[in-house]
Amino acid sequence: MAKALRMGLYLWPTAQHDGGLQRAIWAEAQGYDDIWLPDGGGMQDALTLAAAVAARTSRARICTGVVPVYTRPPAVLATSALAISRLAPGRFVLGLGSSTEAMVARWYGREFVKPLTAVKETVILLRSILAGEKTDFSGEVFSSKGFRLAEPVEGGIPILLAAMGPKMLEMAGQFADGVVLNNFTPVERVPQALEHLDTGAKRAGKRVEDLEVSARVSLTVTDDNESALETFRREIYGYGSTKIYRAVLQRMGYGRVAEEMEAGFKARDRARVLAAIPDELVAKVFAWGDEETCHARIRAYYKAGVGTVAIGPISTDPQDFQRTCEAFAPSRFSLPA
Repeated sequence: MAKALRMGLYLWPTAQHDGGLQRAIWAEAQGYDDIWLPDGGGMQDALTLAAAVAARTSRARICTGVVPVYTRPPAVLATSALAISRLAPGRFVLGLGSSTEAMVARWYGREFVKPLTAVKETVILLRSILAGEKTDFSGEVFSSKGFRLAEPVEGGIPILLAAMGPKMLEMAGQFADGVVLNNFTPVERVPQALEHLDTGAKRAGKRVEDLEVSARVSLTVTDDNESALETFRREIYGYGSTKIYRAVLQRMGYGRVAEEMEAGFKARDRARVLAAIPDELVAKVFAWGDEETCHARIRAYYKAGVGTVAIGPISTDPQDFQRTCEAFAPSRFSLPA
């Protein structure tokens, strides 16, 4: 039996966007199925905000999208998950990922080592801890001995993993309950991502159909297409400052763009980096325009095999931010049959 499709709102908890606790309460009242919380960028901590949202909502799922595995030991992640699950039984989904060297090493001062292994070991340890077992684990990145939760997590907590590359996608399929894709897995590359997920799932006696396939899709409903184009070009600029995302651009067929961006960053030439990003790439990765145009992009993701979409409104204009949030509420957008 096919899983029901879901629509979520990805929050940007900043004062500019009014995207924190009150926006989460608003999203549930509007009928969104899920509330997704980012972790990073100096925004409000995802797990702390998740607890607050859990206490003020009653129906919507609360999903982290995503928490880096390097910033909190697995035992700490487990105790946070326990607290949130007590406030919102059956409604918490833990999204995890490796993040990037720029965030982990430069921002947080943590060693960014063996990301694939770090994510896998975190999931293995979390599974054990959430099941009520006492830890006895020594891995290449993480270890824990003698820790046990003071009370069990009834029903478990779904774990989704952020993944873009083939190895991480296959690992997500094997060890997790699902995946979190983002804009850098554009619609036409979703089938390829599903193949890698299925390859990993088969190693654990599963199939891709058993997994939750979610995607964060950043877009904006706007009348100012030129401003949106430049806003999203700057988004790619930020992502392209990291090796991980430049490698993704190469896999997408934009190797020369990635090389020119890298050269621009090395020369500390912002204008050169921005000029290297073609309009075609921006339009492939992000969406903007009228409501019908943005609706069409999201329907394409569902058609491609994504079961859960988290709308990520991005705009420097508060009115466009609000328009985008409203555009995908059930009263304005019907999920495909």
